[in-house]
Amino acid sequence: MPRVLIAEDDADLRATVIRGLLEEGFDARGVATGGDLLNQMGRDEPDLLIVDVGLPDSDGRDVCQALRAQGVQTPVVFLTARGAVTDRVSGFEAGGDDYLTKPFAFAELVARLQALLRRARVDLSLEAGSLRLDPITHAASVGDARVMLTPTEFRLLARLVSTPGEAVRRRDLIRAAWPYGARVRDNTLDAYLARLRRKLAALPQPPAIVTRHGVGYMVE
Repeated sequence: MPRVLIAEDDADLRATVIRGLLEEGFDARGVATGGDLLNQMGRDEPDLLIVDVGLPDSDGRDVCQALRAQGVQTPVVFLTARGAVTDRVSGFEAGGDDYLTKPFAFAELVARLQALLRRARVDLSLEAGSLRLDPITHAASVGDARVMLTPTEFRLLARLVSTPGEAVRRRDLIRAAWPYGARVRDNTLDAYLARLRRKLAALPQPPAIVTRHGVGYMVE
């Protein structure tokens, strides 16, 4: 049973989501604050996280960033009443994997969780020259040196190395890295690519993400 931890301060909504997920075959538990979520993660890391952005003691996006900084790569779905494009983009930039605006259809939440599980259960590594990507730990390595990537960074880099010798168009990178329907600005993709370049530069003889003007990007 996939384990799901829900951080939601609305007790009624939290209970409803937990009950529904249990009926769908998930092992679901809930907490009411960001502090409780972090404490729970220290004891038993779940397979999926559902995090309300407006928690009473913290912003859910800050909680997600704290987890990513600790190396936690558990997929995160944000729940929020804030549906502006800037809010959604900030959720992805904080390391979130998906974003669902309240009120939402429970069937859609389940579908998104199942999609994240399928994505997380990939057990094949990707290689491009000396670069190796581990989809379990979301690490990029060259020899014994490695750097940790966020889930979004990992999906971007995996898409780039999946077609060696070919440039990948911007729209295809966005489709690979963000959930269907997400509105991703050009400067958001640029920011992620810049972060990837900086991280890869820490590796010995690092591969380069090269811009092919008018075409897209490729790894050399």
